Amino acid sequence: IESENENRCIFIQMSLSKPPPPPSTSHLAIPPASTPSPSSSATSPSSTPHSAAPPPPSPVKISMQEHFAINVCPGPILPIPQISDFFPRFHDYPCTPPPPREKKILKEETFNGETGGGFKDGERRGENDGDREEVFDSDDDDTYLGTLEFSLLFDQENNCLHCTIHKAKGLKAMDSNGLADPYVKLHLLPGASKANKLRTKTLKNTLNPVWNETLVYHGITGADMTTKTLRLCVCDMDRLGRNEFIGEVRVALKKLKEGENKRYNMGLERIAQNKETNNQLVEQGAVVAEEERGRILVSLCYNTEKGCLLVGIIRCAHLAAMDSNGYSDPFVKIILQPDMGKKSKYKTSVKKKTLNPEFNEEFSYEVTLDQLAKKTLEISVWDYDLGMSNDFIVLAGGVELGINASGQRLRHWFECLKNKGKKVEYWHTLTQQGAPSSD
Repeated sequence: IESENENRCIFIQMSLSKPPPPPSTSHLAIPPASTPSPSSSATSPSSTPHSAAPPPPSPVKISMQEHFAINVCPGPILPIPQISDFFPRFHDYPCTPPPPREKKILKEETFNGETGGGFKDGERRGENDGDREEVFDSDDDDTYLGTLEFSLLFDQENNCLHCTIHKAKGLKAMDSNGLADPYVKLHLLPGASKANKLRTKTLKNTLNPVWNETLVYHGITGADMTTKTLRLCVCDMDRLGRNEFIGEVRVALKKLKEGENKRYNMGLERIAQNKETNNQLVEQGAVVAEEERGRILVSLCYNTEKGCLLVGIIRCAHLAAMDSNGYSDPFVKIILQPDMGKKSKYKTSVKKKTLNPEFNEEFSYEVTLDQLAKKTLEISVWDYDLGMSNDFIVLAGGVELGINASGQRLRHWFECLKNKGKKVEYWHTLTQQGAPSSD
């Protein structure tokens, strides 16, 4: 009995001193084995080596990127939109241009060789829309440019041509945002220059601008209406670069009747003229430039109560450019010959940077009616230069009114002497022959 008790004590001590099993390396937590009680170890000492179960297999390790990529189907990759998808005038090169022969036939049939190159009041607008669109889409120069609506009125009594610019529709997009900043510029042909250029205000970010703005040409005679052509250009203003040309229309003024307010609705185009037509316009412009070098509107009135001649310098038109910026700083001098001293010389104020100055200034000469019939009134236009001698505008010249004059100048002088107390206004063409020989 004593030996059995000693063996039991030794077994209990060995079981208590046995180290714990090593921890599992798997991701699943395995509860630690509980310390065997003496009673259980005593009853079944032989079952301890086979009581521990085999560890479960460790799970597969995956990254976070792989986890979010599971069961994700992005679908087909779409192509990046090109700029040509939004602006048809930008196209991939090389492109096949349409045959030139078809374009010429289309222009001849569409515009019928008219100088204006457009449609009036929507006439023949829908006949060849399909053909024109195909050609315009394939060539940048012949794309649809839009329409311009305007009206013209010739006032022969005041020698004025009123040009009212109403609106434009469907203009060609010129900016990167798909819009434009349009304005309208007017010229009188032949002889287009800054002197006969008029311009509307600029409207921002629109393809359907509405101006309702009236521009007036002064000093237009009946002879001008038979020879001149009005050119209306629609342009896009660009602050960072040069202004871009959109399209133009042309109207022969000989078709416009006096006092008739005629309304036009014409399609814009880029007119490509023949060499013969260009040569004719250049020759006509050269002739006009030699003959007409500016005009001046003068009023004469003899006041019988005060016994004086009232000379009014109202305005000038289409003067010659004398400065490097393409303009002049004009003023007008008047002298009543034979010279009566300082009282016979007057000059107007200086108008800066203009070729169509408006003076509206009046001067008086104390002279009897009998003496006035023997005198001559000399009117000259000058350009003012600061710090330099005044340059006489040789291209503009001057005007002589008196008994030795001829044509309209003599008629103006006679009407002033005949209609005492009545103001008589006449437009006169400035010539080099009327220029004084010295200051």
